[in-house]
Amino acid sequence: MDHTGHPTSTAHEHAAHEAAGEHGVHGGASWGTASKATLHCLTGCAIGEILGMVIGTALLWGNVPTMVLAIALAFVFGYSFTLFALRGAGLDFKSAVKVALAADTVSIAIMELVDNGVIALSGAMDAHLSDALFWTALLGGFAVAFVITTPVNKWMIGRGKGHAVVHAYH
Repeated sequence: MDHTGHPTSTAHEHAAHEAAGEHGVHGGASWGTASKATLHCLTGCAIGEILGMVIGTALLWGNVPTMVLAIALAFVFGYSFTLFALRGAGLDFKSAVKVALAADTVSIAIMELVDNGVIALSGAMDAHLSDALFWTALLGGFAVAFVITTPVNKWMIGRGKGHAVVHAYH
């Protein structure tokens, strides 16, 4: 069989991938796609959140400054994962920032609201780094945030929003 006229580029594969509904272009996003997008976002958030909580707790800061630092670092690390991928795909910095903001803001905001809510309501903000409560609440908050954020990401990707805007660059 002659395949000389058959395109074999990644663009062809990407189009076939989209036709299968993986990116939500036709008929909604899959749960697998939504889970991967949420996990990607959660990884950056978790690194920033843990770093902020550890720094604030180790320096004996109050609850509010510690939480502010943790949330700020969660956004920084969450966005940076997407920025690095977009820059690696050849996007200029300004365009990469715009795409990262569009892709990750809602996802990170929900995760931070949920995670910090779990931490605050559990009393873990008053725990020490050596206390199981501190780590259980922090990690449990991430699990709850993942469960709540995944359907939101599925809905957004299915409408061409959120993480769907990044898919054009890989």
